[in-house]
Amino acid sequence: MEFQAILKKKQQIIDEALDRYLPKEKALQNKVFDAMRYSVFAGGKRLRPILMMAACEFVNEEEEKILPFACGIEMIHTYSLIHDDLPAMDNDDYRRGKLTNHKVYGEGMAVLAGDGLLNYAYELMMQSILDHPHQCRNATAAMYEIAKAAGVYGMIGGQVVDLNSENTQVDSDTLDFIHNCKTGALFIAAIRAGAIFSGADPETLKSLTSYAENIGLGFQITDDILDIIGDEKKLGKKVGSDQENQKATYPSIHGLDYSVERVNRLFQQGLAAIEHYGEKAQFFTDMAHYLVKREY
Repeated sequence: MEFQAILKKKQQIIDEALDRYLPKEKALQNKVFDAMRYSVFAGGKRLRPILMMAACEFVNEEEEKILPFACGIEMIHTYSLIHDDLPAMDNDDYRRGKLTNHKVYGEGMAVLAGDGLLNYAYELMMQSILDHPHQCRNATAAMYEIAKAAGVYGMIGGQVVDLNSENTQVDSDTLDFIHNCKTGALFIAAIRAGAIFSGADPETLKSLTSYAENIGLGFQITDDILDIIGDEKKLGKKVGSDQENQKATYPSIHGLDYSVERVNRLFQQGLAAIEHYGEKAQFFTDMAHYLVKREY
């Protein structure tokens, strides 16, 4: 099956699972359910849950078993986007071609929708662990990877430094910290969690981690590039917001040519980390090309 067809199939599996898992019953708190669903189903590519499922399958475990965790990481990712778009953060009006959550539901409800998704993600993962006690150790370790990546030593830590760096000159190490934590952490956690859940040996986990570290950073630098020269219609959001908010980015520090070159090196390093697995790693190879070939 062609890569795009595989990707579409996995996206459909995740979307159907998200629809099953997310609350939709009639209740007094209906509005927050609606707001949560609005952003979750606003057109995401589901890259993180797909990578988690792929890592699970790579280590010879049925990928459906990890669906609660895959959906959980997508909920966490979506919560971060809702909060990122708020006026107190990036102040964006559009996300994936649609009005951002706070533009539809108001700032207060958008905060609660993000909080709701974050908490519900852990409810979902914990329920899965309780329902399958024989998988408790690996599943709990997988959830720990996700929790750590989403917290103050991961995504939130990166967001903190990103906010503190506005209107200031930052060095290359600080910028790498922001990118590695703010975006890279969840990429790495997705792949590590899938591998750990499936009982990966240390060497396999090391290879997959190296792959994830490289594509995670490369993916974020590509975002920096697209914010300057991307097509708003294709991206589904306004370009130029990084410059408008005076955020530290690879192009602003290193220039556009170096940034493109850096992305290409990172993706080559990512491929090198898994090349010894041959055809078994074909999906990850195809995913790397898919990510690096996003249109500039």
